[in-house]
Amino acid sequence: MSKNKTAAKAGLMARLDRGPVICAEGYLFELERRGYLQAGAYVPEVVLEHPELVEQLHREFVHAGSDVVEAFTYYAHRQKLRVIGREKDLKPMNLAALAIARKVARDTGTLLAGNICNTTIYDPKDPATIKTVRAMFEEQVGWAVDSGVDFIIGETFGYTQEALLALDVIKQAGQVAVITLAAHKGRTREGWSWANAARRLEQAGADVVGLNCTRGPASMLPLLAAMRKAVKCHVAALPVPYRTTRARPSFQSLTDHGCACLPGGHAFPIALDPFTCNRFEIAAFGAAAYGMGIHYLGVCCGAGPHHVRALAEAVGKRPPAMRYTADMSKHYLFGRATLGKTSRQKAEDRRFAKAIVQA
Repeated sequence: MSKNKTAAKAGLMARLDRGPVICAEGYLFELERRGYLQAGAYVPEVVLEHPELVEQLHREFVHAGSDVVEAFTYYAHRQKLRVIGREKDLKPMNLAALAIARKVARDTGTLLAGNICNTTIYDPKDPATIKTVRAMFEEQVGWAVDSGVDFIIGETFGYTQEALLALDVIKQAGQVAVITLAAHKGRTREGWSWANAARRLEQAGADVVGLNCTRGPASMLPLLAAMRKAVKCHVAALPVPYRTTRARPSFQSLTDHGCACLPGGHAFPIALDPFTCNRFEIAAFGAAAYGMGIHYLGVCCGAGPHHVRALAEAVGKRPPAMRYTADMSKHYLFGRATLGKTSRQKAEDRRFAKAIVQA
């Protein structure tokens, strides 16, 4: 049995107690960029239409360093399928996503995670929606349990109360629960601080609490620091790979003043390219978060395998893709690759490289 498969047998909590665990997210944005998923609806129809592409992306993320294969069931719930007229595909879509993820997880020795998320219809003042949301969570969690997941992720909640509802369903099913909130503003939609929300989730039985999506590294780190101080359980940190700021803390709020052709003036969701973090920024985030004692790490919407590899390497992991980590010493202009060159050619290359950099 491989080293990865032996490690995976320990389970999520034992792994977190020993060190960092990487969980790659970002399937929605990556598959939209590749032309197999519609921005706006963001329903993972690709699971049924091109399952081979979903499997390949899972494998790419594992190759890059992900310790978790997360079933692509984000927004594969009843409400979102109803929006696009595919509610009849609810169960087939969930079962297919779980089967694809299970295959890759078993092949690679990684952990298999089920996934539920914000429902878009939760209203804490409307008992009918609360009942509906719980039923939606119960059916998705049930399918995940039947598929043999190692743990379940409940993610991207703006309402902590909706997250608490998801947590209760997960724990009632006897599963390890990772619950992450989406910090669109300075407080939850109930008006609670993010640290307070984290405490409430921990007290309700969450095994891991934290933040995912919405915020980039710079605007997520301060909230994570407060969360880390507020709870004793493990904390999760999965930012989007975009350059959010204190003034523009969420990627939904980013505006590109250099482009006058954006619909509505908003870069979100399909014109965020100028704001994309490079690998060094993601690595710096990972090192900073890990330095705070945060062990559950990942990158959310917008992430590519190169971001995952940078994150994994930053916390001391050696993923298979590390074999191809950039080595500019081999570059003919910017490195020391001088084999077969005359002294005159070497000198000319140095002058040319300097001129390029200074241009």
